[in-house]
Amino acid sequence: MPIIAIDYDKCSVCGTCITTCPRRLFKDEEGDKISYGDPNSMCIRCGHCVARCPEDAVLFDEMGESFEFEGINNPEKIISFEEMYKFLQAHRSIRQYKKQSVPNEVLQKVFNAMQCAPTGRNMRSESFAVISDNVQLKELSDAIQETLTNDKAWGWLYGERLANLAKEFEIPVYFDAPHLIIVYSQLAMNIEIQNIANIITYGRLAAHSLGLGTCWNGWTQVGIEINPKIMKLARIRAKTFAAFTVGYPDYTLYRTPPRPLKRVKGL
Repeated sequence: MPIIAIDYDKCSVCGTCITTCPRRLFKDEEGDKISYGDPNSMCIRCGHCVARCPEDAVLFDEMGESFEFEGINNPEKIISFEEMYKFLQAHRSIRQYKKQSVPNEVLQKVFNAMQCAPTGRNMRSESFAVISDNVQLKELSDAIQETLTNDKAWGWLYGERLANLAKEFEIPVYFDAPHLIIVYSQLAMNIEIQNIANIITYGRLAAHSLGLGTCWNGWTQVGIEINPKIMKLARIRAKTFAAFTVGYPDYTLYRTPPRPLKRVKGL
């Protein structure tokens, strides 16, 4: 189990871990000691017991690091809704990139942010890959363009558009972005694409905060679903996946695009 034990030198027997654990792996031993572990149940590595223990008495291993920082209980003091709302309004899907590559240490921050995304049942079954080689990106782009153009269901919609993009971009499917990030999983479950969508959203917003531009690339997903052999060009093996481009934007926004407000039923 990733939760190893309880540090009884620190534990105050407050019982927070008992009520926090979704698997009920913590037990009250006659009111003076809390025990951990149940052979008939399994820790899902949610880490809530670690996060909520006021004494930092829960011992764990192979779960990554746990951090303390000012404002963790009052995130509204870290960033106000007004500032966050402007940040979200300024976020756009970018389809023009500078040729400048993103340094590895900056990309690593994007991946760190994606690790924070929630997943159903905390399965954490997803893997990350980044493709930065222009030759590999071009091969992948060409294969996806050919597949979509020749497909009866998608060719009428994307064939002409991709042909026009090929006149402007060397790697038209990816708009000459310097990097493509793929989030993939071996799980073939409906919830897994939702997990991946959450992860990519975290990554795109993190990239936005770093001065980067991104765009969810549905062509990669559709192309590989039509022709699974394309997956070899991406050098991944997956049953569920999605991808987004990332790089430095090559144009300027002066205002937000108009977005009609949607009605909220029940509000």
